[in-house]
Amino acid sequence: MSESGADGEPKQEFVVPQKLVKSNADMEMWRMSECYYDLLGFISSMCEALQGTRNNQQLVMPPVVEKLMKVLDRLEQLAIETPPVDQPARFGNVAFKSWHQKMQSESMQLITDVLPDPLKHASKEVCVYFVDCFGNPTRIDYGTGHELAFIMFLMCLFKIGAFERKDEVAVGLKLFMKYIILARKLQVTYRMEPAGSHGVWSLDDFQFVPFIWGSAQLSVNSPIDTSQFVEEKYIAKYKDELMFVGCIDYIQQVKTGNFYEHSNQLWSISAVPQWSKICTGLIKMYQKEVLSKFPVIQHVYFGSILTLKTIKLGTTLPNPRLGMVPRQHAPAVPAPPKFPAGDGM
Repeated sequence: MSESGADGEPKQEFVVPQKLVKSNADMEMWRMSECYYDLLGFISSMCEALQGTRNNQQLVMPPVVEKLMKVLDRLEQLAIETPPVDQPARFGNVAFKSWHQKMQSESMQLITDVLPDPLKHASKEVCVYFVDCFGNPTRIDYGTGHELAFIMFLMCLFKIGAFERKDEVAVGLKLFMKYIILARKLQVTYRMEPAGSHGVWSLDDFQFVPFIWGSAQLSVNSPIDTSQFVEEKYIAKYKDELMFVGCIDYIQQVKTGNFYEHSNQLWSISAVPQWSKICTGLIKMYQKEVLSKFPVIQHVYFGSILTLKTIKLGTTLPNPRLGMVPRQHAPAVPAPPKFPAGDGM
């Protein structure tokens, strides 16, 4: 029997999520699942919220976001306490295994402490996504699947009510960016390998979503044209202010040679005339290159919050509405539901 909350309503029963996509044959089940539609709905909703924003703008920080920022500070401190070791191999420093073990041993308590009292019992479910988002300790690699685990961690917090819709900008600009910066530090410190990299044909060896949300940011009141993000003077000026430009700056730091050679896809994108078109194009690319790949989705966890339950027939995939005044700057109107309606909410 379900436990009851303070208001007499049955408390949601949370579970330890599991990997359920076991073969290529299961991929169709994934593409028709509530989780898949919820994921695209979440990415689209964040795109709309982040239009016209700047990374360094002042925001009122929601308490749960602020606490999670401190959790990431703690994990960065663990990396300082766990320096790389001398070893013959140039890549994949084994000290990452020690860091990962420390992170894993502290995570359950850290996440439980972050959650509001009525939601603390959700930690056993959401913590699984959190632990999975920093890289693989066996292969000492990091890729878009680990980034996806963090996106799903954020989705869980929205779906259980730890975050509210009005928190989207703070989550995107402050918490997500802090995660990306920590992931980059881990990649550099422990010389992590890219997981399943497509080399020059990929956007980036490690990340994808910052390019989506970064191009959405630029869809309203962009200070740069699409052709200018590869120019050094604009990179220097806007790397801390704009998510997309920060990604380009990081690539320039870790790769040598001509940009059009080591980052061919991004070089091609610079020819697209509108940031909104870049954003919607990147979402389609993400669906094709990340969400449709069995080697990525076989590692995804499903539980009571993000489920493989089939979506209702006739439900359409969400797409962001870009190039308009974003919600946080517009007059208050009733907000549409964040995710498609379904039993998974």
